[in-house]
Amino acid sequence: MATEKDAAQAKTRGQRVADSRAMEVASRVGLCARGVIYVLVGLLAVRIGFGGGSDKEADRSGAVRTIGEQSYGQVLLWALVVGLAAMALWRFSEAAFGQATEGGDKWTRRLGSLGLAVFYLVICVGVVQTALVGGSGGVRGGDESSKDYTARVLEWPYGRVLVGVFGAVLAIVGVVIVVRSLMRKFEKNLRTERMSRTTRRIVAALGIIGGVACGVVAVATGLFILLAAVRFDASEAKGLDETLRSFADTPAGPVLLIAAAVGLLMFGLYSFCEARWRKAPEHDA
Repeated sequence: MATEKDAAQAKTRGQRVADSRAMEVASRVGLCARGVIYVLVGLLAVRIGFGGGSDKEADRSGAVRTIGEQSYGQVLLWALVVGLAAMALWRFSEAAFGQATEGGDKWTRRLGSLGLAVFYLVICVGVVQTALVGGSGGVRGGDESSKDYTARVLEWPYGRVLVGVFGAVLAIVGVVIVVRSLMRKFEKNLRTERMSRTTRRIVAALGIIGGVACGVVAVATGLFILLAAVRFDASEAKGLDETLRSFADTPAGPVLLIAAAVGLLMFGLYSFCEARWRKAPEHDA
């Protein structure tokens, strides 16, 4: 009985931490960091679509290198580290204690938060490595990493199955992101009542177009990974940069690449809007 009581008290204390003002600040700082990365990825991809920036990778590693090459690159990189660490911490708290939204205690939501926490933690570590070596290096390209990790897993027992399942799940997640974006589900987490009519329309457009772009890219990346499993060939796996460049090889040509790039740019801008208007139910009571 005492054990159950202690566990309940520990959960209550943990929930208070997860719903604290400090965690709210961490979420907003993290969303700004996400916005910076996606805006830069979008800009890099747009340059590639118009025939420039071929020496840059249109992915998170390319964005980090671009930041490091600026006059105050080191300062900016460490600021990005803080933001990404805050993002990871916020998602870990959601995984442990549930999201501060309706239905946020479901295991699927917690598992999703855990995956995002690990994702942003890995990016954060990569940015730290770049900052420590001087700004423009130290982080591997996303395409190289994707192929390397895929090759390693394919060598495991049942590795082919694991890679295939991962690719399929990523593609399914991408479809879900597209559907939820088109249904404007993201507005449930925003204080839309504090926006003017024009602002709400702009934020909705950014969320829909940006979300659809992210979902389409996720579907394409997942299918490439699934193809790597089917063909037992790690070279078929593509990171964000190669996935975006592959859009230019379709009948639509560079137009599709530029459209996806603009979509990612808009998702970055939406991230800043979410940081500004994201709900904090625990402080509204």
